[in-house]
Amino acid sequence: MTTPPTSPLLLFSLLCLPMLSFYSANSQSFIGVNYGEVADNLPPPEATAKLLQSTSIQKVRMYGADPAIIKALANTGIGIVIGAGNGDIPALGSDPNFAGQWVSTNVLPYYPASNIIVVTVGNEVMTSGDQNLMSNILPAMQNIQNALNAANLGGKINVSTVHSMAVLTQSDPPSSGSFNPSFGDTLRGMLAFQRANGSPFMINPYPFFAYQSDPRPETLAFCLFQPNAGRVDSGTGITYMNMFDAQVDAVHSALNAMGFKDIEIVVAETGWPYRGDPNEVGPGTDNARAYNGNLINHLRSLVGTPLMPGKSVDTYIFALYDEDLKPGPGSERAFGLFKPDLSMVYDVGLNKNGQVPTTPVTPVSPTTPVTPSPKQGGWCVPKAGVSDVQLQANLDYACGQGIDCSQIQPGGPCFEPATTQSHAAYAMNLLYQTAGRNPWNCDFLNTATITSTNPSYNGCVYPGGSP
Repeated sequence: MTTPPTSPLLLFSLLCLPMLSFYSANSQSFIGVNYGEVADNLPPPEATAKLLQSTSIQKVRMYGADPAIIKALANTGIGIVIGAGNGDIPALGSDPNFAGQWVSTNVLPYYPASNIIVVTVGNEVMTSGDQNLMSNILPAMQNIQNALNAANLGGKINVSTVHSMAVLTQSDPPSSGSFNPSFGDTLRGMLAFQRANGSPFMINPYPFFAYQSDPRPETLAFCLFQPNAGRVDSGTGITYMNMFDAQVDAVHSALNAMGFKDIEIVVAETGWPYRGDPNEVGPGTDNARAYNGNLINHLRSLVGTPLMPGKSVDTYIFALYDEDLKPGPGSERAFGLFKPDLSMVYDVGLNKNGQVPTTPVTPVSPTTPVTPSPKQGGWCVPKAGVSDVQLQANLDYACGQGIDCSQIQPGGPCFEPATTQSHAAYAMNLLYQTAGRNPWNCDFLNTATITSTNPSYNGCVYPGGSP
């Protein structure tokens, strides 16, 4: 897992989102997971392979090249990212024969039955401070690429490396994103290599760390994809509604500033711990469920980011399991989505049988109101004049709370008209009806109102009516 950047990454974030569209939980190649092994209680790789096949996870990133895991994932179709460790970089960079041997040992015996898609050379090398690693990282990548080319695997398996967000010195606002100038020549050479070979720029954004650096309630909502006032990028005028999009767009801006905006971005790690030490700010099951669940819903919407709209970046969630032997604060050992017995730590909708969490990811009403308000009747609809940006945020939020948004999926009776206004109205009302029909359930940051006029139309029936 990445370490917190030395400078706070409190960025502006998300959306000028177009309408939300829904896709089958079985076909989301952009959802991946990190498979760390710093633990003594992990289930057998064969059991893990079966677990993964029961989910919508389509890609797995390993930090090494454990042959047992690579073999277990054979013939599953799951994309596999394997890694050469930082300790191998000097030899890989200085000796092409060593690189050839590495490929012969870790790739050729398993491919193509095991669907290896990327070899990462090192992890967070550029911000490690180790000049020997930094000077050898590009030659190591080139030698691995040459070894793959010699095996006729060039263009089939990419070669990359993984960076922490600290590779940026400027990230706020996203449009000002820029890389640390001290990395200039090395990074420029690396990016030229990646462009020539079609490999992705892999980055580890963690809104969790951004919240730790600024633990205000509004920052938490911004980091968890929950309703918030948004933050305006002063350079572009874009209103961002979540931290994840802001961090990814900051990376895009940095690539653009260096002349490499065409290089694909892959999120190699992101996640939120469900437990931590008493003095840690932010860990908790509710926050972890909210972040990962809402992130998955956001990726499934295919809306992309404001600077890269219309597609979802490949994103590897950290992590598949807890790693109980990792050093550091308690949160380092509590990022897992699944327990060693293969049960879920909490549900974020990855099971193929359903794609939204069954438990609300954030409270939708006060748990102990001092003076309960009477139940309301009618229907909850958007107020006049609410922007599509806010309506999209309302839509993402409502459908992330475990309600059944299938009626506004393609082919559903409420899919047409396929507008943000129409879809948001249906979802907002459904959440209002299921959450208790209290006045606060129809607030949505003061963008909604209760009406006595039934908004149903044609075959689209809005639930509601009398209290």
